[in-house]
Amino acid sequence: MFELLREGLPLFFNFEAVLLTCLGVVGGLFIGVLPGLGPLMGIVLLLPVAFHMPAIPAMGMLIAIYIGGSAGGSISAILLRIPGTPLAAATLFDGYPLAQKGRTQDAVGLAVSASAIGGLIGGLVLVFFSPLLAKFALRFAPPEYFAMAVLGVLTIALISEGSALKGLLVGGFGLFLSMIGTDEFTNAYRFTFDDIRLSSGPNLVAVVVGLFALSELFFQIEAGGFTNKPVVQRLAVSFSALRLLARHRFNLLRSALIGTFFGAIPGAGGDVSAFISYAAAKKLSKPEEGYGEGAEGGVVATEAANNGCCGGALIPTLSLGIPGDASTAVLMGALILLGFFPGPDLFRDHPDVAGGVFIAYLMGNVFLLILGTLLAPFFGSVLKFPKAWLLPAVLLLSTLGTYSLQNSVFDLWVMLVFGIIGYVLRRASYPLAPMIIGMILGGVMEANLRRSLLISRDGLMIFVERPISAIILLIDLTLLISIVYATIRSSKSPAATRTDDKA
Repeated sequence: MFELLREGLPLFFNFEAVLLTCLGVVGGLFIGVLPGLGPLMGIVLLLPVAFHMPAIPAMGMLIAIYIGGSAGGSISAILLRIPGTPLAAATLFDGYPLAQKGRTQDAVGLAVSASAIGGLIGGLVLVFFSPLLAKFALRFAPPEYFAMAVLGVLTIALISEGSALKGLLVGGFGLFLSMIGTDEFTNAYRFTFDDIRLSSGPNLVAVVVGLFALSELFFQIEAGGFTNKPVVQRLAVSFSALRLLARHRFNLLRSALIGTFFGAIPGAGGDVSAFISYAAAKKLSKPEEGYGEGAEGGVVATEAANNGCCGGALIPTLSLGIPGDASTAVLMGALILLGFFPGPDLFRDHPDVAGGVFIAYLMGNVFLLILGTLLAPFFGSVLKFPKAWLLPAVLLLSTLGTYSLQNSVFDLWVMLVFGIIGYVLRRASYPLAPMIIGMILGGVMEANLRRSLLISRDGLMIFVERPISAIILLIDLTLLISIVYATIRSSKSPAATRTDDKA
């Protein structure tokens, strides 16, 4: 663990990496504060820019956006009673009532401080457990990698909001997209429709930008309200919240660990951990604390869990190559585009990069504590920006960033097509993240399946003769059965309800 950090220190502590991480925190807070955007949007918008940078400055910037965006949603939740991100939904319970008591400064300060320290706790867990998990995974051969890729694809059902079946269908489409291009074993073209521009498959960045940024743009245009300017309470720079936070140190530690635990489970998510942390804090609180009426502990619990979840979500992403949530799926894609595949090989072959990512995450939370407090008045003012200013900026960044990847107009068409696909899928309540996971893991799954069959001369027993592979496949099968059972049960329940209504 300490060896990784030592090797990563020179990569991070240079002017470029530190500056970009600071800017990433500020950008993440800016995006998180604005309702409807969030950390995923920020990562997607700057992914094309990161593609042209060295690995650690690029990942430092993107991870900082992830951290800042996760924390920023609490500011609009406290000031406007509108969570900037789904992660901040639980902060409404006590954040807004605390502000209504005339303690807006304390509410925002507690939220930012708890987010930063909760993220640091999650980061320490990340630094300790990821190398251990990756060291175990070094025993993996192609059969184990195939089984893990299948597990990653099945976690699509967990990440999917609502219907697991819809998530798997979208993930299946992502698997299909991963097959477009040149077969690495035979060099034959697949699904290219005689278009040489598809010989490497659709550009992942163009797909991500279209799927998330452009589809969100279409939704915002449809929603309207371009000139609305909400009334926002003024904020000042104050570090007094740190003294208040000291009273809630046990609540802070417990909530951060809950967030980290649920973040490490693919699909559980920060919003789930925030509600569970809030419930635990409320259960253990004294009646006079007044949870639900502006309790300081309620704000601390939800925000510590939110950013603790970020560190947890990076554990399976970095050590096993299984993204913990939609944002880490895109971060995983960014690391791949920069030439480093997440998983045990990252820790074995590039320990300096792994250590640099760890330090970037830890320092990102330190910068969040400092910059989030210093810039609180500015982010309160950001909420006054009308959509008429923001949407053109998002469109411009999306277009310029995608075009700059390969100076290709074709990538812009890919972005537009997937923007429309993303909009249609969202209108039909289909999740988008499974498509990216399918695209990323599809190639891994296919390549290791074929390598395994080459090793065994087309014998399928290789997957069950190796103990680790057999155990992972057993987990895969158990998860698949539970998904099918849950889908069948949920499809029957509406019919049963209709029958009861008729009776």
